[in-house]
Amino acid sequence: MPSVLPINQNWSFTQVGGGEANADGEWIPVSQFPTSTHAELVKLKKIPDPFVGLHEWDVQWLGEAAWAFKTTFDVTEKELAEPHVDLVFEGLDTNAVVELNGHKLAETNNMFVSYRLPAKEHLKVGANDLLLSFPSSYLIGKELEAAHGKGALWNGDSSRLHVRTAQYRYGWDWGPVLLTTGPWKPVYLEAYNVRIDDLRVSTKVDESLAGVIDVTIALSSEVSATASVVLKDASGKALKTADISISKGKGSTSLEAKTGELELWWPVGYGKQVLYTVDVQVADEVGEERNFFSEAGGGKSLDSKAQKIGVRRLRIVQDPLEGEEGRSFLFEVNNVRIFCGGSNWIPADSFLTNISDDRYRAWLQLMVDGNQNMIRVWGGGIYEPDIFYDTCDELGLLVWQDSMFGCGQYPAYDDFLKRVETETEQNVKRLRHHPSLAIWAGNNEDYQIAESMKLELDYSDEDPKSDFRKTNFPARHIYERVLPSIIDKHSDIFYHRGSPYSGYGKPTNDSTYGDLHQWNVWHGSQEPWHNWDKLAGRFVSEFGMQGYPDIRTVDYWLYLMENFKHAFDIESYVYYTQVMQAETLSSAYRLWRRNWRGKGKEYTAGALVWQINDCWPVTSWAIVDYFLRPKPAYFSIKRELRPFTVGMTRKEVITYDPNHPNTRAHFTADYSLEIWGTNSTLEEKTVVLDVKTFDLTASDASKVLVYEMPHKEVKLAPNASTEVFKGSLVEFGQPLRTKQSEVPRTLIVSARLLDSDGTVLARYANWPEPFKFVHFPAPSELGFKIAVDGDSVTLSTDRPMKGIVLDVADGEEAKWSDQAIDLVPGDPQTVTAKGLNRREVKARYLGDGSA
Repeated sequence: MPSVLPINQNWSFTQVGGGEANADGEWIPVSQFPTSTHAELVKLKKIPDPFVGLHEWDVQWLGEAAWAFKTTFDVTEKELAEPHVDLVFEGLDTNAVVELNGHKLAETNNMFVSYRLPAKEHLKVGANDLLLSFPSSYLIGKELEAAHGKGALWNGDSSRLHVRTAQYRYGWDWGPVLLTTGPWKPVYLEAYNVRIDDLRVSTKVDESLAGVIDVTIALSSEVSATASVVLKDASGKALKTADISISKGKGSTSLEAKTGELELWWPVGYGKQVLYTVDVQVADEVGEERNFFSEAGGGKSLDSKAQKIGVRRLRIVQDPLEGEEGRSFLFEVNNVRIFCGGSNWIPADSFLTNISDDRYRAWLQLMVDGNQNMIRVWGGGIYEPDIFYDTCDELGLLVWQDSMFGCGQYPAYDDFLKRVETETEQNVKRLRHHPSLAIWAGNNEDYQIAESMKLELDYSDEDPKSDFRKTNFPARHIYERVLPSIIDKHSDIFYHRGSPYSGYGKPTNDSTYGDLHQWNVWHGSQEPWHNWDKLAGRFVSEFGMQGYPDIRTVDYWLYLMENFKHAFDIESYVYYTQVMQAETLSSAYRLWRRNWRGKGKEYTAGALVWQINDCWPVTSWAIVDYFLRPKPAYFSIKRELRPFTVGMTRKEVITYDPNHPNTRAHFTADYSLEIWGTNSTLEEKTVVLDVKTFDLTASDASKVLVYEMPHKEVKLAPNASTEVFKGSLVEFGQPLRTKQSEVPRTLIVSARLLDSDGTVLARYANWPEPFKFVHFPAPSELGFKIAVDGDSVTLSTDRPMKGIVLDVADGEEAKWSDQAIDLVPGDPQTVTAKGLNRREVKARYLGDGSA
């Protein structure tokens, strides 16, 4: 069996030639391994924390300096007795020279690949010296750019396009310029006779939900051997077995499962996340080959590997739709069509070696707790570590995986292509067995770059003989030739050329095909957020709105309060941006879930907010900040992704008097009111629709309730939205207007869906907008009450309230179950607050008089 020696001790590093980090020849012991220059120097306080103030700009020299890391490790006679001894580097960031005992083993140039280097001839029994020299990848990128040409891009320095490293570290509109260096993944020595070089476990499930598990093995040498394959359940019980006869280093077998014989893996909310283990043991073959492996004779174990898998059928469905142009773009799992509500993911830290397994789990658990079922690994970051995808498998989060190309006009010269080919093959092989992995996209917004720059991009050109490398959009060769061929050869993953990408000869902004990045609220045409319904796409894989983080996070990095005079209340500014973000994003989910109308009518099949997380403490589009503190938007989205929701629109309807042609003066102004419910379960649900109207500015509390619609029993269709009411707001107490000078009555319409026992399944209060024109009652007139009982906080009011955000009066934040709450009379709401510890609860809300 192979023996593995971790090389994770006695590491030290230096700035080559000396400089700001250390004197020439001085080596600094590392505090952890793997690691990076920035992470170490921050801990040693040799550089200021670049996450605070403007210190990011004080540490730019690190990215242009040369660095080295070294260690000494011991090797035994037994290890050197094996036929093969390799040094394995799971990740080097980024350009590096590897030297062992003074012998150069390799030069590396790709952060995203592992390097296996034969090392036996340069090893010795006892102490061995390993030196990793890291020239500046930034400066190398500038040299490559000078040699091969400068490409267009959004964000960062254009030289990044030539360097196979995490692109976000060159600076993004939400992230800093922090070009790290070092061995960022484990390093180890592996001694072996023969090892399993590649294990492919491919699960194929047909429409009847019967399955076949194909197992293919490739060994490191072209030898004969035998292998046993065992399929085990979570308890370790063997369910199926098979033997493989390996010839010339390769062999395969299949395990068949009848319908219902194995439990299926489901996305969260639709069933259990059942995982099985495929255990493979390889032994030498008895007979003439035995002496090659061992003097002891045949049957000796050579290597073993195990992979966790899920049995599921997954399709991306692009079918014509009823009543609308274009085609669907939806995910179907085990014959069930899934509305995907989720988030985009960026690297969770600028210093990747600081992200622990527990921190990954906490991030992904937040998504599940927020009723989300899909995460998109964005193409400007990294192929995430195994713990990320393992956790997605366990939690039932579908993964949309991008290749690591983001917002740029990438090159396609030969050396670059070789780096991309190796990177893609390695990561596809590493990730392909995960049941959570649903789709692989070729890039992030690179086709949009080509469109905006008017590059040579003819979407009708599907001729396989076309050489896109001869155009000024050469990376099309990568996205339409290199990536699909590798992914098709080594996996069963659905490949999508980019994100966004429409297909069918359409540009990326076509909302009727493929996926869409919808940024016409944040920028672009800057539409009001209640127009999200007009901005829908078949699958909206990016959209967003900025919001400040928790005030404690602001305090971490902001010097404003101490160093500058200012004319605004920072706490109020934080609050208003948070409520704006919460309202904007929840509105999108509410309106787009309405478009999920049943089979053949999946006009919008998913929405992934930009973004779930941050890589440093900052004001950004994230709905949870760097310290895992959820913003109010996290909770407003959580409500809109519950199994049952209720939504509503009110839209002004102007009717001009037909007796006065071309008139502007003679009209009536009404509001149309439409209410719908959604049901993500697979069963029809009977609910009671409860609708009330409240007058915000009524003269006293007894007159606040204007209208109460008789309870109406409605049936919510399974896995779809259902229209439950359409009418005029006049029915609810809003007078018709005949003059523009007549101010509409400030009516809040509350809709709830009640279960048969009266339990509130869903609620939504529709307010007139813009909020800046609403005259809110004085706080003393609200009758607002906060009742605390242990960790439970119950809110009640005599008048409608908007955007309630709770906090404790001092100290660390509590963990709230809900935020950005709308409250109406007669409908108290209870939230939980872990860590309250008897502290006073305070509340912010629109019209609270603080700003």
